Amino acid sequence: MARRIQACLNGARARGFHPRLPLSAAELAADAAACAAAGAIAFHIHPRDAAGKETLEAAVVGEAVAALRAAAPGLPVSVSTGDWIEQDDARQIAALRSWGSLPLIARPDEASVNLSEPTARDAMAALLSVGIGVEAGLASVADAERLLQLGLLPRCRRVLVEMDDVKPATAAAVAGSMLALLGEGRGPERQLHGFGRSAWPMAMRAIEAGLMLRLGLEDVVELPDGRLAPDNAALVAAGMAL
Repeated sequence: MARRIQACLNGARARGFHPRLPLSAAELAADAAACAAAGAIAFHIHPRDAAGKETLEAAVVGEAVAALRAAAPGLPVSVSTGDWIEQDDARQIAALRSWGSLPLIARPDEASVNLSEPTARDAMAALLSVGIGVEAGLASVADAERLLQLGLLPRCRRVLVEMDDVKPATAAAVAGSMLALLGEGRGPERQLHGFGRSAWPMAMRAIEAGLMLRLGLEDVVELPDGRLAPDNAALVAAGMAL
């Protein structure tokens, strides 16, 4: 079965977290090319300004997205909308709407929205209004229930079942409950991924269930055998080899 791996290149990690953590547009582009060569079919990034700080500013987001598109043509790019980035609800939503003014080459294909955040409904609406696909991020059964209550599941491009750095057995149980609640084989694509201890167990579960998986330095720094991964491309290659 073909692997469907989205490479999550940097997340909210700080420079110094890993020797090869990409933050600038040029670094992200180089990693995207390497990950595409290793088998990744999509990317998820947290764009940074010149000081290395996460931002939703259209110019910075556009620069990073355009750089990835040039490095890995034809592969979709997802961007985070986390409410911790802007820390002001109105400015967050305004920033998301401003992405609609970006030229197509610089406009994100998709953006992740955490259903645990108070602004989730408004963030999803803002993205949809400017033609950007929504990845609904679910970290708990309560998040899954909220997505269903909002009635926005059919409008999502992808649902992210996201397990935190917990014991694999706990992650498997919660993920199973969320997937069952969402229903099998209906609606948008499902992606399953973990963080830290749960990353590789969730990758294996995703492969077994035929779901999209996600790997990269945002989620995990160790290879399946416990060795430090040299870079994002090595994590993608390890996922392809499972």
